[in-house]
Amino acid sequence: MRLLKSSVSTVQNCLKPWRKKLLFLFIFTWLVVSSHSDEDYYKLLGISRDSSTREIRQAFKKLALTMHPDKNPNDETAHEKFLKINRAYEVLKDEDLRKKYDKYGEKGLQDEQHGGRYESWNFYRYDFGIYDEDPEIITLDRGDFDAAVNSGEVWFVNFYFPRCSHCHDLAPTWREFAKEMDGVIRISAVNCGDNNRLCRSKGISSYPSLFIFRAGMNPEKYYGERSKHSLTKFAMQYVTSKVTELWQGNVFTEIDQAFSERIGWLITFCADTGDCLEAQTRQKLAGMLDGVVKVGWMDCTLHAELCESFDVTSSSTALFPPGSSLAQEGSVLFLKTLDAREIYAQVMQAMPELETLSKLSFEEKLARHRWLISFTFGENGASTHEYKKLSALLKHSHIQVGKVDCVSEAELCASLYIQKSCVAVFKGLGVHDFEIHHGKEALYNIVAFAKESVSAHVTTLRPENFPRDGKEPWLVDFFAPWCPPCRALLPELRKASIQLYGQMKFGTLDCTIHEGLCSRYNINAYPTTVIFNKSSVHEYEGHHSADGILEFIQDLVNPAVVTLTPDTFQQLVKRRKQTETWVVDFYAPWCGPCQALLPEWRRMARMLSGVINVGTVDCQKHHSLCQSENVRAYPEIRLFPQNSNRRDQYHSYNGWHRDAQSLKTWALSSLPRASVDLTPEDFKRKILEGKEHWVLDFYAPWCGPCQHFAPEFEILARMLKGTVRAGKVDCQAHYQTCQSAGITAYPTVRFYPYLGTQRRQQGGEYINSRDSNVISDVIHQRLQQLALKNKSKLKDEL
Repeated sequence: MRLLKSSVSTVQNCLKPWRKKLLFLFIFTWLVVSSHSDEDYYKLLGISRDSSTREIRQAFKKLALTMHPDKNPNDETAHEKFLKINRAYEVLKDEDLRKKYDKYGEKGLQDEQHGGRYESWNFYRYDFGIYDEDPEIITLDRGDFDAAVNSGEVWFVNFYFPRCSHCHDLAPTWREFAKEMDGVIRISAVNCGDNNRLCRSKGISSYPSLFIFRAGMNPEKYYGERSKHSLTKFAMQYVTSKVTELWQGNVFTEIDQAFSERIGWLITFCADTGDCLEAQTRQKLAGMLDGVVKVGWMDCTLHAELCESFDVTSSSTALFPPGSSLAQEGSVLFLKTLDAREIYAQVMQAMPELETLSKLSFEEKLARHRWLISFTFGENGASTHEYKKLSALLKHSHIQVGKVDCVSEAELCASLYIQKSCVAVFKGLGVHDFEIHHGKEALYNIVAFAKESVSAHVTTLRPENFPRDGKEPWLVDFFAPWCPPCRALLPELRKASIQLYGQMKFGTLDCTIHEGLCSRYNINAYPTTVIFNKSSVHEYEGHHSADGILEFIQDLVNPAVVTLTPDTFQQLVKRRKQTETWVVDFYAPWCGPCQALLPEWRRMARMLSGVINVGTVDCQKHHSLCQSENVRAYPEIRLFPQNSNRRDQYHSYNGWHRDAQSLKTWALSSLPRASVDLTPEDFKRKILEGKEHWVLDFYAPWCGPCQHFAPEFEILARMLKGTVRAGKVDCQAHYQTCQSAGITAYPTVRFYPYLGTQRRQQGGEYINSRDSNVISDVIHQRLQQLALKNKSKLKDEL
């Protein structure tokens, strides 16, 4: 409070008496708001910081059902209490807001108005999180949707909306259908109320919308009857694994061929007595065990002697592991159940374990081949048997699968800083080039990670390989595995590493393991992405996406935005040349709208390169400068114009839109025009009969694309200044001129080169672009052609 009193005293000295009451009201409001800012959102919901979106929803729903004002009519504080947990939920369920909160706390959310409204108690009881309690249904969100549907498995996705009555009518059937198909294909649900952007990107316009997804094929929408039977029949079309009918002519050839590939057989024998697996159950098992064992059946009513040779006299099902025979007692497993899930579990349990690697074999095996390694600490869980499917699922990606027991191989695991059970991909370049998986432990997520990782160029960093010499540029992501925004960023890093391969190296550093190294670089929030470029260190600020990272790196290599300090602000902006214009963004790193503006600001700067200078001032770092410039809110965008007698004069941007195009249009409007308006007389005298090169913009005032192109044409006019003149023709005012020039659409760009004594055509030369750089390149190429032609003509005359 001492700091607050000091600040208030200083400000009051600068205020007139009539403003002091307003200041007091502001401070009182600030104190009330600030009193809530210390409350931890995670503690309010009773969850850990690594909770998934599903766990956050479940925790909030549990609290909502007991704390809702509808359930507490006699509690005057119920409304305020519920607003707190509602605000916490609205922030933590949103990936971007959660990232800001984790990094900056409540301060980073001051411009985000979330959690001020809530629904009735009935909504949270009946409509909220419809499928959160169903283990067979996987709830997908924006962060994990693509990885799931591109994993290679078949996904049947239910896009629903909480208030949709048809969605609620379907829910019981969808649950029963999910149990029926559990393990055969993936059954999932997407809440379009919480994931509106994802649903819009998939073209979802009605609810519920049911789609089949599989990597390599277009999504297929289901239009049939919403019954369990119809849904199952439709889904089974996509289970394409083969069920082989075995008989005297093929049985031994089929078995021998599979055994030679180290693949077993699951065979059901159908006789007159006993129970035989139904055709659909056999097909389900073929899908569930695809690549693990072959599935076949034998009709013992037709091939009685053949069945007897397998010691089968009544209907039964048996597993024949590779190399097994009836002569070897116990090598063939006869199964006593008709349930597909139980058969699947018994088959997986009987499958051989993953290849175990020791310290001696580890380096040799990983030197030239790609491996996915499961590191364990002696434990065996349900996932251990599921991991046996990995070899089949990763076979076509040429990734071998093995395991290391860190209890017996403690030295090996310690050398790799493996401190808990995990999965890692080694990329065939030795034991030091690997990436650890930090996503969900679900099989589909591990498979998607492995396929991405071997194609990408992201390395798990340790003190031994941390980039210190500065010889090569590196992007390093400092993160914590428990941080959901960190996990969401990792796939984006992989995408960026592919696009920047050969230009920049990518690495991740786990700050929960390497605390000292992270402290050395003052890392206090996750994720923090830093680019080390020789002696320069740059912290990435902007959207954590592959495109955002690429744009940021482009700006580092060829910066379009000048980072201003108090000294350079005075030198470059306040003492700018008469011909220079500056636009400056005064921002704070913790400010949400500032973060959203940064990529647009960089994009705008590239558009204005060479025309207007663009800069930024970090008001957290240079607080005194921003205070002296009277910056009161962030972001504050100011334009310092050219030809100004007062160098401290500026214009503030008050526009509603902060996208690159809107900002560019606003900035260019301050400049004197470089193009000229042409009348019909000007067109005849200067263009058709003149002795200069011209580029013209034929436009109409009412035309939206024309208005959008206008600032781009001004940039072009400046780029060509001194070489080619730029003019504009208003086709609404001068319709006849445009018609005689053959103009049929707006805007139209035409180039009129001076061809010496030859009369120019009215239509000129059409340029099919609205990009100033492209148009400039086309014109310069044409001018070079003309120069070569004139040179050749002159040579011939001599």
